[in-house]
Amino acid sequence: MEKINKQLKQYIEENILPQYDLNNIGGHGIDHIKTVMIRCFEIIEEFKLDINKDMIYTIAAFHDIGYKKDPDKHEEVSSEMFKNDHNIAKFFNQEQIDIMAEAIVDHRASLEYEARSIYGKIVSSADRETSVENMLERSFLYQADKHQAENPSVRQIIEYSYKKLSSKYGKGGYAKMYYPDKKYTDYLETMQSLLEDEEKFVQAEMKIAKKIERKNKKEIEEDER
Repeated sequence: MEKINKQLKQYIEENILPQYDLNNIGGHGIDHIKTVMIRCFEIIEEFKLDINKDMIYTIAAFHDIGYKKDPDKHEEVSSEMFKNDHNIAKFFNQEQIDIMAEAIVDHRASLEYEARSIYGKIVSSADRETSVENMLERSFLYQADKHQAENPSVRQIIEYSYKKLSSKYGKGGYAKMYYPDKKYTDYLETMQSLLEDEEKFVQAEMKIAKKIERKNKKEIEEDER
């Protein structure tokens, strides 16, 4: 990402990325954003895509910024927050801003919904997880938060996770990938194998749940010192 406009990169790092400190619900925090940024450039290089790198960097930075405000409609909210950031006009013209706002909405492209530009296709592809362990953890945290009012058991959270991931990454799942590099195809093969055996999936999620429990316990103990 060394070719990114230095002033733009500084603005994003100082004003946009810090907002994700309060946004780590179900794996939509700063670690995820940085991963998507890296994946965008891996895909661009792998598939030799001719695009404006400043634009894709900015789209990746903003794509989940609205998650803390409205998880279910965060694509549209993130796009509106982007359009309302008047500092962006210092770096891009109106046509570029319109394309970027559209691409932010399109990052959740699925079998029923196509990304409308190459920028939407790149960020949608980069947003696909390539680590089974990370996906299991993100899914568990997301379902625990989504169903918090039900006070679900760990097993119930895992059942919600299994249903969601099966519909997304199972055979014929809705997750749309425009640029399937080896990282993604290896991930998808492993995830689909896991989803074909529900009990195997439950055991894997149980390990993740225990890991999260240990992490939370450690944080509580540190806060009490």
